[in-house]
Amino acid sequence: MRSLTFSFLKNCKNKATSYTLKRMISGGLLQPKVIPKPTADLSLIEIAQTWKEDVEPELRKSVLQDMQVIPEFVSKEEEAAMLAELDPQLKRMRYEFDHWDNAIHGFREKEVVQWSEASEAVLTRIKSVAFIPGTGAGMPMPAVHVLDLASAGYIKPHVDAVKFCGEVIAGLCLVSSAVMRLEHCTNKQLALDALIARRSLYIMRGSARYKFTHAVLGGELSAFRGAPVTRQRRVAVICRSRPDPSAATPGPTPTPTGPDTENETPNKTPTE
Repeated sequence: MRSLTFSFLKNCKNKATSYTLKRMISGGLLQPKVIPKPTADLSLIEIAQTWKEDVEPELRKSVLQDMQVIPEFVSKEEEAAMLAELDPQLKRMRYEFDHWDNAIHGFREKEVVQWSEASEAVLTRIKSVAFIPGTGAGMPMPAVHVLDLASAGYIKPHVDAVKFCGEVIAGLCLVSSAVMRLEHCTNKQLALDALIARRSLYIMRGSARYKFTHAVLGGELSAFRGAPVTRQRRVAVICRSRPDPSAATPGPTPTPTGPDTENETPNKTPTE
Protein backbone atom coordinates (compact mmCIF):
# COMPACT_ATOMS: atom_id res chain seq x y z
CA MET A 1 0.00 0.00 0.00
CA ARG A 2 2.75 2.46 0.92
CA SER A 3 4.50 1.58 -2.33
CA LEU A 4 1.37 2.31 -4.35
CA THR A 5 0.82 5.62 -2.52
CA PHE A 6 4.43 6.72 -3.12
CA SER A 7 4.18 5.81 -6.83
CA PHE A 8 0.91 7.73 -7.17
CA LEU A 9 2.28 10.86 -5.44
CA LYS A 10 5.50 10.76 -7.53
CA ASN A 11 3.44 10.53 -10.73
CA CYS A 12 1.29 13.48 -9.67
CA LYS A 13 4.37 15.53 -8.84
CA ASN A 14 5.95 14.84 -12.25
CA LYS A 15 2.74 15.76 -14.03
CA ALA A 16 2.46 18.99 -12.02
CA THR A 17 6.06 19.91 -12.80
CA SER A 18 5.55 19.19 -16.49
CA TYR A 19 2.35 21.26 -16.53
CA THR A 20 4.07 24.17 -14.78
CA LEU A 21 6.98 24.15 -17.25
CA LYS A 22 4.60 24.07 -20.22
CA ARG A 23 2.73 27.08 -18.83
CA MET A 24 5.96 28.99 -18.22
CA ILE A 25 7.18 28.32 -21.77
CA SER A 26 3.85 29.13 -23.44
CA GLY A 27 3.55 32.26 -21.33
CA GLY A 28 7.01 33.46 -22.26
CA LEU A 29 8.35 33.14 -18.73
CA LEU A 30 10.89 30.50 -19.66
CA GLN A 31 12.49 30.72 -23.09
CA PRO A 32 15.73 29.22 -24.44
CA LYS A 33 18.61 31.69 -24.22
CA VAL A 34 19.20 33.21 -27.65
CA ILE A 35 22.55 34.83 -28.32
CA PRO A 36 21.94 37.85 -30.57
CA LYS A 37 23.85 37.93 -33.85
CA PRO A 38 26.50 40.68 -33.87
CA THR A 39 25.45 43.63 -36.01
CA ALA A 40 27.45 46.28 -37.83
CA ASP A 41 27.35 49.89 -36.60
CA LEU A 42 26.90 52.34 -39.48
CA SER A 43 27.93 55.24 -37.23
CA LEU A 44 31.49 53.91 -37.47
CA ILE A 45 31.52 54.67 -41.22
CA GLU A 46 31.86 58.24 -42.50
CA ILE A 47 31.35 59.09 -46.17
CA ALA A 48 33.80 61.76 -47.37
CA GLN A 49 32.38 65.22 -48.11
CA THR A 50 33.81 64.92 -51.61
CA TRP A 51 31.35 62.10 -52.35
CA LYS A 52 28.16 63.97 -53.20
CA GLU A 53 24.89 62.16 -52.50
CA ASP A 54 23.78 62.28 -56.15
CA VAL A 55 27.05 60.75 -57.41
CA GLU A 56 27.10 56.96 -57.79
CA PRO A 57 24.26 56.38 -55.28
CA GLU A 58 24.11 52.64 -56.01
CA LEU A 59 27.85 52.29 -55.39
CA ARG A 60 27.47 54.20 -52.11
CA LYS A 61 24.70 51.84 -51.03
CA SER A 62 26.76 48.82 -52.05
CA VAL A 63 29.96 49.80 -50.26
CA LEU A 64 28.05 50.63 -47.06
CA GLN A 65 26.73 47.06 -47.12
CA ASP A 66 30.10 45.54 -48.03
CA MET A 67 32.24 47.43 -45.49
CA GLN A 68 31.09 46.57 -41.99
CA VAL A 69 32.41 47.29 -38.51
CA ILE A 70 31.02 45.31 -35.57
CA PRO A 71 32.01 46.98 -32.26
CA GLU A 72 33.06 45.05 -29.14
CA PHE A 73 33.15 41.76 -31.00
CA VAL A 74 35.35 40.26 -28.27
CA SER A 75 35.47 40.92 -24.54
CA LYS A 76 38.46 42.37 -22.68
CA GLU A 77 39.16 38.90 -21.31
CA GLU A 78 39.13 37.33 -24.80
CA GLU A 79 41.42 40.07 -26.10
CA ALA A 80 43.86 39.54 -23.22
CA ALA A 81 43.88 35.77 -23.75
CA MET A 82 44.57 36.08 -27.46
CA LEU A 83 47.38 38.60 -26.91
CA ALA A 84 48.93 36.38 -24.22
CA GLU A 85 49.06 33.66 -26.85
CA LEU A 86 50.48 35.85 -29.64
CA ASP A 87 52.86 38.23 -27.85
CA PRO A 88 55.58 35.70 -26.93
CA GLN A 89 55.93 34.98 -30.66
CA LEU A 90 55.54 38.53 -31.94
CA LYS A 91 57.91 40.14 -29.46
CA ARG A 92 60.74 37.94 -30.66
CA MET A 93 60.40 39.66 -34.03
CA ARG A 94 61.56 43.13 -35.02
CA TYR A 95 59.31 45.71 -36.63
CA GLU A 96 60.10 46.02 -40.33
CA PHE A 97 60.05 49.28 -42.26
CA ASP A 98 60.64 47.93 -45.77
CA HIS A 99 57.79 45.84 -47.08
CA TRP A 100 58.35 43.78 -50.22
CA ASP A 101 55.99 45.99 -52.24
CA ASN A 102 56.45 49.17 -50.18
CA ALA A 103 52.80 49.32 -49.09
CA ILE A 104 53.28 48.91 -45.34
CA HIS A 105 55.59 50.67 -42.90
CA GLY A 106 56.45 49.58 -39.33
CA PHE A 107 55.09 46.07 -38.99
CA ARG A 108 55.75 42.47 -38.00
CA GLU A 109 53.57 39.61 -39.13
CA LYS A 110 53.10 35.87 -39.10
CA GLU A 111 50.69 33.18 -40.24
CA VAL A 112 49.17 31.10 -37.44
CA VAL A 113 47.46 27.73 -37.85
CA GLN A 114 47.48 26.27 -34.32
CA TRP A 115 45.48 28.15 -31.66
CA SER A 116 44.42 27.56 -28.09
CA GLU A 117 40.88 26.39 -27.45
CA ALA A 118 39.81 29.86 -26.28
CA SER A 119 41.25 31.63 -29.33
CA GLU A 120 39.83 28.99 -31.66
CA ALA A 121 36.38 29.73 -30.25
CA VAL A 122 36.82 33.42 -31.15
CA LEU A 123 37.98 32.54 -34.67
CA THR A 124 34.99 30.23 -35.11
CA ARG A 125 32.73 33.13 -34.16
CA ILE A 126 34.44 35.39 -36.70
CA LYS A 127 34.03 32.83 -39.46
CA SER A 128 30.36 32.24 -38.63
CA VAL A 129 29.68 35.96 -39.09
CA ALA A 130 31.96 36.78 -42.03
CA PHE A 131 31.82 33.74 -44.29
CA ILE A 132 28.78 32.43 -46.16
CA PRO A 133 28.62 28.63 -46.52
CA GLY A 134 28.06 27.32 -50.01
CA THR A 135 29.45 30.39 -51.77
CA GLY A 136 32.85 31.60 -52.94
CA ALA A 137 32.94 33.59 -49.71
CA GLY A 138 32.38 30.50 -47.60
CA MET A 139 35.79 28.84 -47.47
CA PRO A 140 38.23 30.53 -45.06
CA MET A 141 41.93 29.88 -45.49
CA PRO A 142 43.40 27.54 -42.84
CA ALA A 143 46.13 30.00 -41.79
CA VAL A 144 45.20 33.20 -39.96
CA HIS A 145 47.24 36.29 -40.79
CA VAL A 146 48.44 38.20 -37.71
CA LEU A 147 49.67 41.73 -38.43
CA ASP A 148 51.30 43.77 -35.64
CA LEU A 149 51.53 47.43 -36.67
CA ALA A 150 53.82 49.70 -34.65
CA SER A 151 52.44 52.92 -33.15
CA ALA A 152 54.21 54.89 -35.90
CA GLY A 153 53.29 52.36 -38.57
CA TYR A 154 50.80 52.77 -41.40
CA ILE A 155 49.51 50.96 -44.46
CA LYS A 156 49.27 52.77 -47.78
CA PRO A 157 46.33 52.44 -50.18
CA HIS A 158 46.18 49.07 -51.88
CA VAL A 159 43.83 46.37 -53.13
CA ASP A 160 44.69 42.90 -51.90
CA ALA A 161 45.76 40.65 -54.77
CA VAL A 162 43.28 37.90 -55.60
CA LYS A 163 46.12 35.39 -55.71
CA PHE A 164 46.51 35.84 -51.92
CA CYS A 165 42.87 35.81 -50.82
CA GLY A 166 39.31 35.61 -52.06
CA GLU A 167 36.28 37.83 -51.67
CA VAL A 168 36.12 38.20 -47.88
CA ILE A 169 38.60 39.78 -45.46
CA ALA A 170 37.63 39.82 -41.78
CA GLY A 171 39.95 41.44 -39.25
CA LEU A 172 39.80 41.61 -35.46
CA CYS A 173 41.42 44.78 -34.11
CA LEU A 174 43.31 44.41 -30.82
CA VAL A 175 45.35 46.69 -28.49
CA SER A 176 44.33 50.03 -30.05
CA SER A 177 41.90 51.62 -32.48
CA ALA A 178 42.73 52.68 -36.03
CA VAL A 179 41.13 54.50 -38.95
CA MET A 180 40.81 52.71 -42.29
CA ARG A 181 40.27 54.81 -45.42
CA LEU A 182 38.65 53.42 -48.54
CA GLU A 183 39.06 55.28 -51.85
CA HIS A 184 37.62 54.28 -55.20
CA CYS A 185 40.30 52.89 -57.49
CA THR A 186 39.69 55.42 -60.28
CA ASN A 187 37.90 58.31 -58.53
CA LYS A 188 39.41 59.28 -55.19
CA GLN A 189 36.56 61.66 -54.45
CA LEU A 190 34.46 58.58 -53.76
CA ALA A 191 35.87 57.74 -50.34
CA LEU A 192 34.92 56.83 -46.80
CA ASP A 193 36.59 56.38 -43.43
CA ALA A 194 35.90 53.52 -41.02
CA LEU A 195 36.71 53.69 -37.32
CA ILE A 196 38.11 50.26 -36.48
CA ALA A 197 37.75 50.53 -32.73
CA ARG A 198 39.65 48.33 -30.33
CA ARG A 199 38.11 44.83 -30.01
CA SER A 200 35.93 45.42 -33.07
CA LEU A 201 35.65 43.23 -36.16
CA TYR A 202 35.72 44.68 -39.65
CA ILE A 203 34.49 42.77 -42.68
CA MET A 204 35.29 43.70 -46.28
CA ARG A 205 33.66 41.97 -49.23
CA GLY A 206 32.27 42.72 -52.69
CA SER A 207 32.66 46.33 -53.80
CA ALA A 208 34.65 47.31 -50.71
CA ARG A 209 37.08 44.50 -51.43
CA TYR A 210 37.52 44.99 -55.18
CA LYS A 211 36.50 48.53 -56.21
CA PHE A 212 38.19 50.50 -53.42
CA THR A 213 41.71 50.73 -52.11
CA HIS A 214 42.05 50.57 -48.34
CA ALA A 215 44.68 52.05 -46.04
CA VAL A 216 45.35 52.29 -42.31
CA LEU A 217 46.10 55.90 -41.47
CA GLY A 218 49.06 56.96 -39.35
CA GLY A 219 50.29 60.12 -37.66
CA GLU A 220 48.21 63.29 -38.06
CA LEU A 221 45.99 61.63 -40.65
CA SER A 222 44.58 59.27 -38.02
CA ALA A 223 41.29 61.04 -37.27
CA PHE A 224 37.59 60.23 -37.45
CA ARG A 225 34.80 62.78 -37.79
CA GLY A 226 37.30 65.52 -37.05
CA ALA A 227 38.58 64.01 -33.79
CA PRO A 228 42.10 62.58 -33.59
CA VAL A 229 42.41 58.83 -33.07
CA THR A 230 45.67 58.33 -31.22
CA ARG A 231 47.50 55.41 -32.71
CA GLN A 232 49.30 52.95 -30.52
CA ARG A 233 50.53 49.50 -31.40
CA ARG A 234 47.72 47.65 -33.17
CA VAL A 235 47.40 43.90 -33.70
CA ALA A 236 45.04 42.64 -36.41
CA VAL A 237 43.96 39.00 -36.50
CA ILE A 238 42.78 38.48 -40.08
CA CYS A 239 40.75 35.66 -41.59
CA ARG A 240 40.55 35.55 -45.38
CA SER A 241 38.55 33.45 -47.80
CA ARG A 242 40.38 31.13 -50.14
CA PRO A 243 41.49 32.70 -53.43
CA ASP A 244 39.71 31.77 -56.62
CA PRO A 245 42.40 30.22 -58.86
CA SER A 246 40.56 31.36 -61.98
CA ALA A 247 40.14 34.98 -60.86
CA ALA A 248 42.03 37.85 -62.46
CA THR A 249 43.09 40.96 -60.58
CA PRO A 250 39.93 43.12 -60.57
CA GLY A 251 39.86 46.75 -61.60
CA PRO A 252 42.66 49.08 -62.61
CA THR A 253 45.88 49.28 -60.66
CA PRO A 254 45.54 52.01 -57.98
CA THR A 255 48.33 54.44 -57.24
CA PRO A 256 49.49 54.64 -53.58
CA THR A 257 49.68 57.98 -51.81
CA GLY A 258 51.70 59.36 -48.92
CA PRO A 259 55.43 59.11 -48.24
CA ASP A 260 57.61 56.81 -50.34
CA THR A 261 55.05 56.43 -53.12
CA GLU A 262 57.29 54.57 -55.54
CA ASN A 263 55.48 51.25 -55.76
CA GLU A 264 55.39 49.20 -58.92
CA THR A 265 52.74 46.74 -57.74
CA PRO A 266 50.46 48.51 -55.24
CA ASN A 267 47.61 46.03 -55.62
CA LYS A 268 49.68 42.96 -54.74
CA THR A 269 49.58 43.34 -50.98
CA PRO A 270 48.13 40.64 -48.70
CA THR A 271 47.98 43.01 -45.71
CA GLU A 272 45.36 44.94 -43.78
